[in-house]
Amino acid sequence: MERKRWECSALPQGWKREEVTRKSGLSAGKSDVYYYSPSGKKFRSKPQLARYLGNSMDLSTFDFRTGKMLMSKMNKNRQRMRYDSSNQAKGKPDLNTSLPVRQTASIFKQPVTKVTNHPSNKVKTDPQKAVEQPRQLFWEKKLSGLNAFDIAEELVKTMELPKGLQGVGPGCTDETLLSAIASALHTSTTPITGQLSAAVEKNPGVWLNTSQPLCKAFMVTDEDIRKQEELVQQVRKRLEEALMADMLAHVEEMSKDTGPSDGKDEEEEDEQEEEEAGDV
Repeated sequence: MERKRWECSALPQGWKREEVTRKSGLSAGKSDVYYYSPSGKKFRSKPQLARYLGNSMDLSTFDFRTGKMLMSKMNKNRQRMRYDSSNQAKGKPDLNTSLPVRQTASIFKQPVTKVTNHPSNKVKTDPQKAVEQPRQLFWEKKLSGLNAFDIAEELVKTMELPKGLQGVGPGCTDETLLSAIASALHTSTTPITGQLSAAVEKNPGVWLNTSQPLCKAFMVTDEDIRKQEELVQQVRKRLEEALMADMLAHVEEMSKDTGPSDGKDEEEEDEQEEEEAGDV
């Protein structure tokens, strides 16, 4: 490894920046950057540096890779500070009284609950919103044809539903049935039992219970629960093995990076002490 160390003008006096270039291996040609405090403490990342300096220095515009302050970020921060100070000076009140919408991974909008604990506060309700809104029949069919892809743009295999689940309604495919069950689990607080009325098979447009998914009534047996528990255990074991392999690979990579460099630092310190002893 080739090492170069010099003073870092962007940091307080006495701080040094070191750049280590790798000469061999798969990462040959790549370089790592480290910083040393006046006392000799080594820092490998910007968060470590920020925690050590604390409030004594603002590192929001500091580029850890180059060791310089980025002027573009400094100008943006100044403009933001001017904008915030001007808005505070105006003192305009926020007149928006509508509750925000929870930003979750779910495809369904879930409202945020506003909690008021002051004795004089009164919660007002909108009588129009309190009435349950009608639902469109078979709206789950709009979700058919939508596919999920992973980070490599490969098609993700869809779930396989138990054979006991049978769809209800015109043109109800396995994809529509899966979308209907997933929608019911997200939007309904009642138990999912399926369509209990036998008349729904003759005329689903009249007898369909919109609070239940588009499937016939079904029963979850003890065997179904046991199979699901075994599947969960298998997935957890595979996840544990993957996390352990990733951790071991990370530890091995860190040992390769730190092992030779630390040994060379000790050799340099020994040579420096011998030279000082010779001068004396």
